Amino acid sequence: MDEKALKLLEFDKILQTVSDLCSCELGKQYASEMVPTGDVATIERLLTETEDGVNCILKRGSAPSAGVKDLRGVLRRAETESVLNNQELLSVKSMLTAVRRLRSYASVSDAEENELSTVEQMFAGLKELPFLENLISRCILSEEEIADDASPLLGDIRRKIFQLQSSIKDKLNELTHSTRYSKALQDNIVTLRGDRYCVPVKIENRSDVPGIVHDTSASGQTLFVEPAFVVESNNKIRELKVSEQEEIARILKELTGIVDENSDLLRADLLNVSYIDFTLAKATYALHVNAARPNINTEGHIDLIQARHPLLDRKKAVPISVSIGIATPDRPVPPSSMIITGPNTGGKTVTLKTVGLLHLMAQSGLMIPVSEGSTVCAFENVFADIGDEQSIAQSLSTFSAHMKNITEILKKADYRSLVLFDELGAGTDPVEGAALAMAILERVYEIGSVCFSSTHYSELKVFASTTPGFINASCEFDVDTLAPTYRLLIGVPGKSNAFAISEKLGLDPAIVSRAKEFITAEDLRFEDMLKGIEQNRMIAEAEAAETERLRKEAQDLAEEARLKRDELIRESMELRYKASVKAREANNKSRIAAEKMLTEIRRAALLGGNEAVKAAEAARREFELIAQELEADIGQSGEKTGTELFSADDANFDFSALKQGDRVKLISLNTEATVLASPKPDGTVYVQAGVVKLYAKKDDVIPAAVSGTGDASGTKGLKKIKSGDRITSGASNVRTEIDVRGMTVEEAKVVIERQINDALLSGLESFRIIHGKGTGALRRGIQSFLREQKAVKEFRDGVFGEGDLGVTVAKLK
Repeated sequence: MDEKALKLLEFDKILQTVSDLCSCELGKQYASEMVPTGDVATIERLLTETEDGVNCILKRGSAPSAGVKDLRGVLRRAETESVLNNQELLSVKSMLTAVRRLRSYASVSDAEENELSTVEQMFAGLKELPFLENLISRCILSEEEIADDASPLLGDIRRKIFQLQSSIKDKLNELTHSTRYSKALQDNIVTLRGDRYCVPVKIENRSDVPGIVHDTSASGQTLFVEPAFVVESNNKIRELKVSEQEEIARILKELTGIVDENSDLLRADLLNVSYIDFTLAKATYALHVNAARPNINTEGHIDLIQARHPLLDRKKAVPISVSIGIATPDRPVPPSSMIITGPNTGGKTVTLKTVGLLHLMAQSGLMIPVSEGSTVCAFENVFADIGDEQSIAQSLSTFSAHMKNITEILKKADYRSLVLFDELGAGTDPVEGAALAMAILERVYEIGSVCFSSTHYSELKVFASTTPGFINASCEFDVDTLAPTYRLLIGVPGKSNAFAISEKLGLDPAIVSRAKEFITAEDLRFEDMLKGIEQNRMIAEAEAAETERLRKEAQDLAEEARLKRDELIRESMELRYKASVKAREANNKSRIAAEKMLTEIRRAALLGGNEAVKAAEAARREFELIAQELEADIGQSGEKTGTELFSADDANFDFSALKQGDRVKLISLNTEATVLASPKPDGTVYVQAGVVKLYAKKDDVIPAAVSGTGDASGTKGLKKIKSGDRITSGASNVRTEIDVRGMTVEEAKVVIERQINDALLSGLESFRIIHGKGTGALRRGIQSFLREQKAVKEFRDGVFGEGDLGVTVAKLK
């Protein structure tokens, strides 16, 4: 990849950002050494790793920071029989701790390796060494200190040293507090000089305290004397300290040997932990910039949707959409070169850098800040000529510097290259510069490279409009506010707006008017044409936005009307049901009253004779007939819940024209279904609603469009259906859990049967029945009922956490 382009496009800043997100030394190195590649397989592999890293973070949260040092030098030292010091061994222990934490974070096992994502496979590849980790933790307390229990001998030596030190201190404390030596001592303290315990003696009383002088005070008035009676004990302490250092050296050598024995595994863990750290850093960066994985091709197709430059403030950057190399009906020859025009500070250079940088990122395995479905091309090389590169030292003007760079680009570019030109042909005579720019663009097109070029030259706008393989684009600019909108408009050349901007900024209108006189009539007509195109585009966009607003408003109103209609239907059903219940209650009360009346009549008949009994029986039979008629009327009105909802008018809906695959709505089930076969002569049609297949009657079928409120084709003139058609809405609001506690078995059967039907229509695979434990009678009755249901595949008792024996889980076929 061209190093100059990497620098111009600021790819190094992306690498630094990713590196800063790494916690391992080797992970940072991986990040800083990322290089774009043109190999599609490698790009796809790297993108998969990054995408799996994003999913891992979203699923498990941020991974524990590894913070592992580069131990490759430490492991090489261990393998060459050098003894590792405390700090190096603690670094090994730190890495083993990171391995353990990462394994715990991922919660994967080797047995699952074939089913894991790429990142999870990395976690599964980590091998723990708890024995070595615990051993180092037990033996080494810090970079300077070895634990007493690192070995029994070391503990014994340190105990002896402590005992001797305590004995010496006790003896010297007696001396310092003795009246015999009080005049000879400068202070009543015990001090250390060269690991030897001493007391401060006045120089004039040196002979009063026999012993060895180890030091003198700065004033020369005090001698630090080791009394003769502790010399032997101090000597023993020194000997023990030598033994202590020898034992420490032995312990470190033993630990180093264990590291050497496991060096291959430790090296593999080091590389794996570092690469995981690097991969998760790429994933974290993708989440920070709200990135997506692009599609990759090698045919020169580029389609960046809502792309943002990753180094710009995400809250302020205006997304752009760029598409090139894709054939359309009006352009059978897909353009491979785009000429971007527009005013200064309008975003032309940012557009070039965005296209180039996003390709470099994607080809390095980084997800990019675009919308889903975006496409980039895997280029072998990216070339850029952006910015002012004049050099006084090399005697190069701006134009010369650009030409030198462009010459190198033309020598290296091929059909697998992306070429970016900023202000091509600038810095020289405009006429010659424009002609040279057109010739250069033609050569790049002949080579087969994909090219993006920005310019102010009107000649290039005409060139792009009239030459196959080229397309215009412009950066939108609001002349009223003198501010760019940073929107990229494909297929539309842009105005430089130099006159308008100058006048808005206060330049004398007479000067602007005079400047216009120097422009040819042809140039003026071209600029006016661009102005007209821009105005028409803005009008079209405004009309399109208004159309979309009205469409959305119509949809909202239609949805509101549908909801109100459904609410009225539900209220009607509830009122009719309540009326039927009250009517039944009244009927039952009348029956009870009649029975009581008959009882009284019979009692009277005992006193009055057979004629009274016959009259009473006749009255009872007449009352019974009336009650039966009332019950029949109530039953009919209770089942037929709606008076007249909707049906299709035969004049507008041709039932016989239905064919396989058509979508219809079943009024009785209040759900949509798919036609499986043409209607039969008997006025029925075979349909499938969810997992249920059934024959639906002609007057139960309406076009599926009626489920909304639109006046869809074929659904005009809807008329009300006759009473007797039931509507249920349970299938659209099916529950995954029903509670039948407190019900009898028969009552529970009704509820469960309705739940099974609703679940089948909605595609629900299983649901829970809460019946409680109690005596177990309700549970047995329910499970016996489920065993008889053909739609029930299997059922089981609840497990711990589901309700145990108080719950039955039913699965449907």
